[in-house]
Amino acid sequence: MRTWITLTEAVRQLGVQAQTVYAYVSRGNIAVMPDPDDPRKSLYRAEDVAALCRKKQVGRKREALAAGTIFGAEPCIYSGITTFSNGRAYYRGRDSIVLSDTATLEDVAAILWNARGPVSFETDGVALQTEERGRRCAFMSLAALAANGLSTHGRTDYALHAETGRLVALVAQAFGAKCDGAAAPMHERLALGWGQDAEGADLIRRALVLVADHELTSSAFAARITASTGASLPGCLLTGLATFSGPLHGDASGRVRAVFDDVERAGAETVVSRHLQSAIPIPGFGHHLYPDGDPRARTLLERLNPPGEIAAFIEKVIALTGLQPTIDVALAALASQSQLPADASFALFATARSVGLLAHCMEQLRVGKVIRPRGRYTGPALEEANGSGSKDHRDGLPDSVTLDKNRVFKTIVR
Repeated sequence: MRTWITLTEAVRQLGVQAQTVYAYVSRGNIAVMPDPDDPRKSLYRAEDVAALCRKKQVGRKREALAAGTIFGAEPCIYSGITTFSNGRAYYRGRDSIVLSDTATLEDVAAILWNARGPVSFETDGVALQTEERGRRCAFMSLAALAANGLSTHGRTDYALHAETGRLVALVAQAFGAKCDGAAAPMHERLALGWGQDAEGADLIRRALVLVADHELTSSAFAARITASTGASLPGCLLTGLATFSGPLHGDASGRVRAVFDDVERAGAETVVSRHLQSAIPIPGFGHHLYPDGDPRARTLLERLNPPGEIAAFIEKVIALTGLQPTIDVALAALASQSQLPADASFALFATARSVGLLAHCMEQLRVGKVIRPRGRYTGPALEEANGSGSKDHRDGLPDSVTLDKNRVFKTIVR
Protein backbone atom coordinates (compact mmCIF):
# COMPACT_ATOMS: atom_id res chain seq x y z
CA MET A 1 0.00 0.00 0.00
CA ARG A 2 1.33 3.46 -0.94
CA THR A 3 2.04 5.91 1.87
CA TRP A 4 0.50 8.99 0.20
CA ILE A 5 -2.44 9.26 -2.21
CA THR A 6 -4.04 12.04 -4.27
CA LEU A 7 -7.19 13.98 -3.42
CA THR A 8 -9.07 12.10 -6.14
CA GLU A 9 -8.14 8.76 -4.60
CA ALA A 10 -9.03 9.93 -1.08
CA VAL A 11 -12.44 11.16 -2.29
CA ARG A 12 -13.09 7.84 -4.07
CA GLN A 13 -12.10 5.68 -1.09
CA LEU A 14 -14.11 7.68 1.43
CA GLY A 15 -17.09 8.25 -0.84
CA VAL A 16 -17.29 11.93 0.08
CA GLN A 17 -16.85 15.34 -1.54
CA ALA A 18 -13.46 17.09 -1.64
CA GLN A 19 -14.71 19.62 0.95
CA THR A 20 -15.19 16.77 3.43
CA VAL A 21 -11.61 15.62 2.90
CA TYR A 22 -10.46 19.19 3.62
CA ALA A 23 -12.53 19.12 6.82
CA TYR A 24 -10.87 15.86 7.89
CA VAL A 25 -7.48 17.52 7.31
CA SER A 26 -8.43 20.59 9.34
CA ARG A 27 -9.48 18.37 12.26
CA GLY A 28 -6.19 16.47 12.14
CA ASN A 29 -7.81 13.22 11.01
CA ILE A 30 -5.78 13.06 7.78
CA ALA A 31 -2.16 14.14 7.47
CA VAL A 32 -1.25 16.15 4.35
CA MET A 33 1.93 17.06 2.48
CA PRO A 34 2.75 19.03 -0.73
CA ASP A 35 2.85 16.95 -3.93
CA PRO A 36 6.57 16.87 -4.92
CA ASP A 37 5.53 16.72 -8.60
CA ASP A 38 3.11 19.64 -8.39
CA PRO A 39 3.45 22.09 -5.45
CA ARG A 40 -0.05 23.42 -6.21
CA LYS A 41 -1.52 20.10 -5.12
CA SER A 42 -1.42 18.05 -1.92
CA LEU A 43 -1.06 14.37 -1.05
CA TYR A 44 -2.94 12.67 1.77
CA ARG A 45 -1.71 9.93 4.10
CA ALA A 46 -3.19 6.66 2.82
CA GLU A 47 -3.18 5.02 6.26
CA ASP A 48 -5.32 7.84 7.71
CA VAL A 49 -7.80 7.53 4.85
CA ALA A 50 -8.00 3.76 5.33
CA ALA A 51 -8.62 4.21 9.07
CA LEU A 52 -11.51 6.59 8.36
CA CYS A 53 -12.94 4.11 5.87
CA ARG A 54 -12.92 1.44 8.57
CA LYS A 55 -14.69 3.76 11.00
CA LYS A 56 -17.33 4.52 8.41
CA GLN A 57 -17.89 0.80 7.91
CA VAL A 58 -18.39 0.28 11.64
CA GLY A 59 -20.87 3.16 11.67
CA ARG A 60 -23.11 1.72 8.98
CA LYS A 61 -26.73 1.25 9.91
CA ARG A 62 -27.69 -2.04 11.48
CA GLU A 63 -29.04 -3.93 8.48
CA ALA A 64 -26.09 -3.04 6.27
CA LEU A 65 -23.68 -4.11 8.99
CA ALA A 66 -25.49 -7.42 9.39
CA ALA A 67 -25.22 -8.09 5.67
CA GLY A 68 -21.53 -7.29 5.75
CA THR A 69 -20.73 -9.53 8.69
CA ILE A 70 -22.29 -12.57 7.03
CA PHE A 71 -19.93 -12.23 4.10
CA GLY A 72 -16.79 -11.80 6.16
CA ALA A 73 -16.40 -8.04 6.44
CA GLU A 74 -15.81 -8.26 10.18
CA PRO A 75 -16.36 -10.77 13.01
CA CYS A 76 -19.93 -11.10 14.24
CA ILE A 77 -19.83 -14.00 16.74
CA TYR A 78 -17.94 -13.93 20.02
CA SER A 79 -15.97 -17.11 20.70
CA GLY A 80 -13.38 -18.29 23.19
CA ILE A 81 -12.27 -21.28 21.11
CA THR A 82 -9.72 -20.27 18.48
CA THR A 83 -8.09 -17.04 17.37
CA PHE A 84 -5.16 -15.93 15.21
CA SER A 85 -2.03 -14.10 16.30
CA ASN A 86 1.39 -13.68 14.72
CA GLY A 87 0.29 -15.69 11.70
CA ARG A 88 -0.86 -18.83 13.49
CA ALA A 89 -3.92 -20.30 15.24
CA TYR A 90 -4.28 -20.51 19.02
CA TYR A 91 -6.61 -23.05 20.66
CA ARG A 92 -8.00 -21.35 23.77
CA GLY A 93 -4.71 -19.47 24.08
CA ARG A 94 -2.49 -22.46 23.25
CA ASP A 95 -0.25 -22.23 20.16
CA SER A 96 -1.49 -24.92 17.76
CA ILE A 97 1.90 -25.23 16.07
CA VAL A 98 3.64 -25.86 19.40
CA LEU A 99 0.88 -28.29 20.43
CA SER A 100 1.45 -30.32 17.25
CA ASP A 101 4.92 -31.30 18.49
CA THR A 102 3.59 -33.52 21.27
CA ALA A 103 -0.20 -33.33 21.68
CA THR A 104 -2.74 -35.89 20.49
CA LEU A 105 -6.17 -35.16 19.06
CA GLU A 106 -7.57 -36.24 22.43
CA ASP A 107 -5.46 -33.58 24.15
CA VAL A 108 -6.71 -30.93 21.73
CA ALA A 109 -10.32 -32.03 22.21
CA ALA A 110 -9.93 -31.55 25.97
CA ILE A 111 -8.67 -28.00 25.30
CA LEU A 112 -11.27 -27.03 22.69
CA TRP A 113 -14.17 -28.62 24.57
CA ASN A 114 -13.06 -27.04 27.86
CA ALA A 115 -13.27 -30.49 29.41
CA ARG A 116 -12.52 -30.92 33.10
CA GLY A 117 -10.67 -34.18 32.54
CA PRO A 118 -9.08 -36.26 29.75
CA VAL A 119 -11.13 -36.90 26.63
CA SER A 120 -11.40 -40.30 24.98
CA PHE A 121 -13.11 -41.23 21.75
CA GLU A 122 -15.13 -44.22 22.88
CA THR A 123 -16.11 -46.76 20.24
CA ASP A 124 -18.93 -48.38 22.29
CA GLY A 125 -22.27 -47.98 20.57
CA VAL A 126 -20.72 -46.77 17.30
CA ALA A 127 -22.83 -48.22 14.48
CA LEU A 128 -21.78 -47.71 10.87
CA GLN A 129 -24.35 -47.84 8.09
CA THR A 130 -22.29 -49.42 5.31
CA GLU A 131 -19.46 -51.92 5.04
CA GLU A 132 -17.49 -49.79 2.60
CA ARG A 133 -15.34 -47.19 4.34
CA GLY A 134 -15.24 -43.56 3.21
CA ARG A 135 -17.20 -40.32 3.33
CA ARG A 136 -20.41 -42.02 2.20
CA CYS A 137 -20.22 -44.22 5.28
CA ALA A 138 -19.49 -41.23 7.52
CA PHE A 139 -22.37 -39.13 6.21
CA MET A 140 -24.90 -41.97 6.18
CA SER A 141 -23.97 -43.01 9.72
CA LEU A 142 -24.31 -39.45 11.04
CA ALA A 143 -27.62 -39.02 9.19
CA ALA A 144 -29.00 -42.19 10.80
CA LEU A 145 -28.11 -40.85 14.25
CA ALA A 146 -29.44 -37.38 13.43
CA ALA A 147 -32.82 -38.79 12.41
CA ASN A 148 -33.47 -39.93 15.96
CA GLY A 149 -31.03 -37.75 17.88
CA LEU A 150 -31.73 -36.11 21.21
CA SER A 151 -31.93 -32.36 21.59
CA THR A 152 -28.94 -30.75 23.25
CA HIS A 153 -31.12 -28.75 25.63
CA GLY A 154 -31.10 -29.67 29.31
CA ARG A 155 -27.96 -31.83 29.15
CA THR A 156 -24.77 -31.44 31.19
CA ASP A 157 -21.32 -30.91 29.72
CA TYR A 158 -20.34 -34.37 30.94
CA ALA A 159 -23.15 -35.99 28.95
CA LEU A 160 -22.41 -33.88 25.88
CA HIS A 161 -18.69 -34.72 25.99
CA ALA A 162 -19.46 -38.43 26.13
CA GLU A 163 -21.58 -38.14 23.00
CA THR A 164 -19.15 -35.90 21.14
CA GLY A 165 -16.38 -38.43 21.83
CA ARG A 166 -18.47 -41.20 20.28
CA LEU A 167 -19.26 -39.04 17.24
CA VAL A 168 -15.58 -38.35 16.53
CA ALA A 169 -14.90 -42.09 16.88
CA LEU A 170 -17.72 -42.81 14.42
CA VAL A 171 -16.33 -40.42 11.81
CA ALA A 172 -12.85 -41.90 12.15
CA GLN A 173 -14.08 -45.48 11.91
CA ALA A 174 -16.15 -44.59 8.87
CA PHE A 175 -12.88 -43.60 7.19
CA GLY A 176 -11.11 -46.81 8.19
CA ALA A 177 -9.74 -46.28 11.70
CA LYS A 178 -9.38 -49.48 13.75
CA CYS A 179 -9.04 -50.04 17.47
CA ASP A 180 -6.88 -53.00 18.47
CA GLY A 181 -7.71 -54.01 22.03
CA ALA A 182 -7.44 -51.17 24.54
CA ALA A 183 -8.61 -47.73 23.44
CA ALA A 184 -5.69 -46.32 21.45
CA PRO A 185 -5.28 -42.62 20.58
CA MET A 186 -6.91 -41.56 17.36
CA HIS A 187 -3.70 -41.28 15.29
CA GLU A 188 -2.80 -44.88 16.14
CA ARG A 189 -6.29 -46.09 15.16
CA LEU A 190 -6.02 -44.40 11.76
CA ALA A 191 -2.46 -45.65 11.32
CA LEU A 192 -3.59 -49.21 12.07
CA GLY A 193 -6.48 -48.97 9.63
CA TRP A 194 -4.24 -47.54 6.91
CA GLY A 195 -1.28 -49.86 7.48
CA GLN A 196 1.18 -47.27 8.81
CA ASP A 197 4.19 -47.74 11.09
CA ALA A 198 5.07 -45.63 14.14
CA GLU A 199 6.61 -42.88 12.00
CA GLY A 200 3.51 -42.68 9.84
CA ALA A 201 1.32 -42.63 12.94
CA ASP A 202 3.23 -39.64 14.31
CA LEU A 203 2.77 -37.72 11.06
CA ILE A 204 -0.95 -38.45 11.25
CA ARG A 205 -0.99 -37.25 14.88
CA ARG A 206 0.67 -33.98 13.92
CA ALA A 207 -1.73 -33.40 11.02
CA LEU A 208 -4.79 -34.04 13.20
CA VAL A 209 -3.66 -31.49 15.79
CA LEU A 210 -2.88 -28.83 13.18
CA VAL A 211 -6.33 -28.90 11.55
CA ALA A 212 -8.61 -29.48 14.56
CA ASP A 213 -10.06 -25.97 14.37
CA HIS A 214 -9.63 -22.75 12.41
CA GLU A 215 -11.87 -20.17 14.10
CA LEU A 216 -15.24 -19.26 12.54
CA THR A 217 -15.09 -21.05 9.18
CA SER A 218 -18.21 -21.51 7.06
CA SER A 219 -18.60 -25.07 8.40
CA ALA A 220 -18.27 -23.87 12.00
CA PHE A 221 -20.85 -21.15 11.34
CA ALA A 222 -23.24 -23.68 9.76
CA ALA A 223 -22.82 -26.06 12.70
CA ARG A 224 -23.43 -23.20 15.15
CA ILE A 225 -26.65 -22.24 13.35
CA THR A 226 -27.89 -25.82 13.72
CA ALA A 227 -26.80 -25.97 17.36
CA SER A 228 -28.59 -22.69 18.10
CA THR A 229 -31.91 -24.41 17.30
CA GLY A 230 -31.32 -27.14 19.89
CA ALA A 231 -30.82 -29.84 17.27
CA SER A 232 -29.03 -33.07 18.17
CA LEU A 233 -25.24 -33.25 18.16
CA PRO A 234 -25.21 -35.71 15.21
CA GLY A 235 -27.39 -33.24 13.28
CA CYS A 236 -25.07 -30.36 14.17
CA LEU A 237 -21.96 -32.30 13.13
CA LEU A 238 -23.61 -33.50 9.93
CA THR A 239 -24.44 -29.90 9.01
CA GLY A 240 -20.88 -28.80 9.66
CA LEU A 241 -19.29 -31.66 7.74
CA ALA A 242 -21.69 -31.23 4.81
CA THR A 243 -20.52 -27.62 4.53
CA PHE A 244 -16.94 -28.69 5.11
CA SER A 245 -17.10 -31.14 2.19
CA GLY A 246 -17.23 -28.37 -0.42
CA PRO A 247 -14.21 -28.11 -2.75
CA LEU A 248 -13.69 -24.50 -1.68
CA HIS A 249 -13.42 -25.59 1.95
CA GLY A 250 -12.38 -28.92 3.48
CA ASP A 251 -12.28 -30.88 0.25
CA ALA A 252 -9.70 -28.57 -1.31
CA SER A 253 -7.12 -31.25 -0.50
CA GLY A 254 -8.98 -33.52 -2.93
CA ARG A 255 -8.36 -31.01 -5.73
CA VAL A 256 -4.68 -30.94 -4.79
CA ARG A 257 -4.52 -34.75 -4.79
CA ALA A 258 -5.98 -34.75 -8.32
CA VAL A 259 -3.22 -32.36 -9.43
CA PHE A 260 -0.64 -34.60 -7.74
CA ASP A 261 -1.98 -37.54 -9.76
CA ASP A 262 -1.44 -35.43 -12.88
CA VAL A 263 2.11 -34.65 -11.76
CA GLU A 264 2.91 -38.33 -11.27
CA ARG A 265 1.64 -39.08 -14.77
CA ALA A 266 2.98 -36.12 -16.76
CA GLY A 267 5.72 -34.63 -14.59
CA ALA A 268 5.99 -31.43 -12.57
CA GLU A 269 7.24 -29.25 -15.42
CA THR A 270 4.35 -30.16 -17.71
CA VAL A 271 1.63 -29.66 -15.10
CA VAL A 272 2.96 -26.32 -13.86
CA SER A 273 3.37 -25.02 -17.41
CA ARG A 274 -0.12 -26.15 -18.40
CA HIS A 275 -1.70 -24.27 -15.50
CA LEU A 276 0.30 -21.07 -15.85
CA GLN A 277 0.03 -20.86 -19.65
CA SER A 278 -3.74 -21.30 -19.41
CA ALA A 279 -4.08 -18.92 -16.45
CA ILE A 280 -5.65 -21.73 -14.43
CA PRO A 281 -5.13 -21.21 -10.68
CA ILE A 282 -3.17 -24.01 -9.07
CA PRO A 283 -5.19 -25.35 -6.12
CA GLY A 284 -3.60 -25.41 -2.70
CA PHE A 285 -1.33 -22.35 -2.95
CA GLY A 286 -1.96 -18.99 -1.30
CA HIS A 287 -4.17 -18.48 1.77
CA HIS A 288 -5.88 -15.16 2.48
CA LEU A 289 -5.31 -15.54 6.23
CA TYR A 290 -1.61 -16.30 5.80
CA PRO A 291 0.03 -13.91 3.31
CA ASP A 292 3.45 -15.10 4.50
CA GLY A 293 2.56 -18.78 4.22
CA ASP A 294 0.33 -21.26 6.05
CA PRO A 295 2.25 -22.28 9.21
CA ARG A 296 0.31 -25.54 9.41
CA ALA A 297 1.58 -26.54 5.98
CA ARG A 298 5.11 -25.43 6.76
CA THR A 299 5.39 -27.40 10.00
CA LEU A 300 4.01 -30.56 8.37
CA LEU A 301 5.97 -30.31 5.11
CA GLU A 302 9.22 -29.89 7.06
CA ARG A 303 8.74 -33.45 8.31
CA LEU A 304 7.71 -34.99 5.00
CA ASN A 305 9.71 -36.46 2.17
CA PRO A 306 7.16 -36.69 -0.66
CA PRO A 307 7.91 -38.39 -4.00
CA GLY A 308 10.45 -36.51 -6.14
CA GLU A 309 8.08 -35.16 -8.80
CA ILE A 310 5.63 -33.88 -6.19
CA ALA A 311 8.40 -32.18 -4.23
CA ALA A 312 9.65 -30.63 -7.49
CA PHE A 313 6.11 -29.49 -8.32
CA ILE A 314 5.72 -27.71 -4.99
CA GLU A 315 9.09 -25.98 -5.40
CA LYS A 316 8.30 -24.88 -8.98
CA VAL A 317 4.93 -23.41 -8.02
CA ILE A 318 6.49 -21.44 -5.18
CA ALA A 319 9.30 -20.17 -7.40
CA LEU A 320 7.07 -19.19 -10.34
CA THR A 321 4.03 -17.81 -8.50
CA GLY A 322 5.43 -16.61 -5.20
CA LEU A 323 2.50 -18.35 -3.47
CA GLN A 324 3.14 -20.62 -0.51
CA PRO A 325 1.49 -24.05 -0.05
CA THR A 326 -1.55 -24.37 2.21
CA ILE A 327 -2.39 -27.20 4.58
CA ASP A 328 -4.25 -28.85 1.69
CA VAL A 329 -0.95 -29.37 -0.13
CA ALA A 330 0.67 -30.74 3.02
CA LEU A 331 -2.17 -33.21 3.63
CA ALA A 332 -2.11 -34.37 0.02
CA ALA A 333 1.69 -34.74 0.19
CA LEU A 334 1.35 -36.81 3.37
CA ALA A 335 -1.23 -39.06 1.72
CA SER A 336 0.94 -39.48 -1.36
CA GLN A 337 4.14 -40.18 0.58
CA SER A 338 2.50 -42.71 2.91
CA GLN A 339 0.36 -44.25 0.14
CA LEU A 340 -2.82 -43.64 2.10
CA PRO A 341 -6.31 -44.31 0.68
CA ALA A 342 -7.49 -41.98 -2.08
CA ASP A 343 -9.74 -39.96 0.27
CA ALA A 344 -7.32 -39.95 3.21
CA SER A 345 -6.60 -36.20 3.05
CA PHE A 346 -10.28 -35.41 3.49
CA ALA A 347 -10.57 -38.16 6.11
CA LEU A 348 -7.80 -36.64 8.22
CA PHE A 349 -9.27 -33.17 7.89
CA ALA A 350 -12.86 -34.28 8.60
CA THR A 351 -11.94 -36.42 11.61
CA ALA A 352 -9.88 -33.69 13.24
CA ARG A 353 -12.24 -30.85 12.34
CA SER A 354 -15.13 -32.78 13.90
CA VAL A 355 -13.51 -31.89 17.22
CA GLY A 356 -13.54 -28.19 16.38
CA LEU A 357 -17.06 -28.24 14.95
CA LEU A 358 -18.41 -29.89 18.07
CA ALA A 359 -16.58 -27.33 20.22
CA HIS A 360 -18.38 -24.54 18.35
CA CYS A 361 -21.72 -26.35 18.75
CA MET A 362 -21.32 -26.68 22.51
CA GLU A 363 -20.21 -23.07 22.86
CA GLN A 364 -23.25 -21.92 20.88
CA LEU A 365 -25.56 -23.83 23.22
CA ARG A 366 -24.48 -21.56 26.08
CA VAL A 367 -25.57 -18.47 24.11
CA GLY A 368 -29.20 -19.61 24.24
CA LYS A 369 -30.34 -17.72 21.14
CA VAL A 370 -31.30 -18.87 17.67
CA ILE A 371 -29.04 -17.51 14.92
CA ARG A 372 -31.41 -15.98 12.41
CA PRO A 373 -30.18 -13.18 10.09
CA ARG A 374 -32.71 -10.94 8.35
CA GLY A 375 -33.10 -10.81 4.60
CA ARG A 376 -33.17 -7.60 2.55
CA TYR A 377 -35.80 -8.11 -0.14
CA THR A 378 -34.61 -7.25 -3.67
CA GLY A 379 -37.29 -9.03 -5.72
CA PRO A 380 -40.20 -7.73 -7.82
CA ALA A 381 -42.75 -5.31 -6.41
CA LEU A 382 -45.34 -6.98 -4.20
CA GLU A 383 -48.71 -7.84 -5.67
CA GLU A 384 -51.68 -5.86 -4.47
CA ALA A 385 -54.10 -7.72 -2.22
CA ASN A 386 -57.85 -7.11 -2.72
CA GLY A 387 -57.09 -4.03 -4.80
CA SER A 388 -55.36 -2.19 -1.96
CA GLY A 389 -51.59 -2.30 -2.29
CA SER A 390 -49.21 -1.61 0.53
CA LYS A 391 -47.44 1.74 0.32
CA ASP A 392 -44.73 0.92 2.85
CA HIS A 393 -42.67 -2.25 2.61
CA ARG A 394 -39.89 -1.26 4.96
CA ASP A 395 -38.33 -4.32 6.62
CA GLY A 396 -40.54 -6.49 4.41
CA LEU A 397 -43.56 -5.83 6.69
CA PRO A 398 -46.95 -4.77 5.25
CA ASP A 399 -48.73 -1.70 6.65
CA SER A 400 -51.20 -3.83 8.62
CA VAL A 401 -48.52 -5.03 10.98
CA THR A 402 -46.35 -1.96 11.43
CA LEU A 403 -48.12 -1.03 14.65
CA ASP A 404 -46.11 -3.59 16.64
CA LYS A 405 -42.97 -4.51 14.73
CA ASN A 406 -41.32 -6.10 17.73
CA ARG A 407 -44.16 -8.56 18.18
CA VAL A 408 -44.29 -9.34 14.46
CA PHE A 409 -40.50 -9.79 14.26
CA LYS A 410 -40.64 -12.38 17.02
CA THR A 411 -43.30 -14.22 15.10
CA ILE A 412 -41.71 -14.28 11.66
CA VAL A 413 -38.25 -15.37 12.74
CA ARG A 414 -39.36 -18.76 14.01
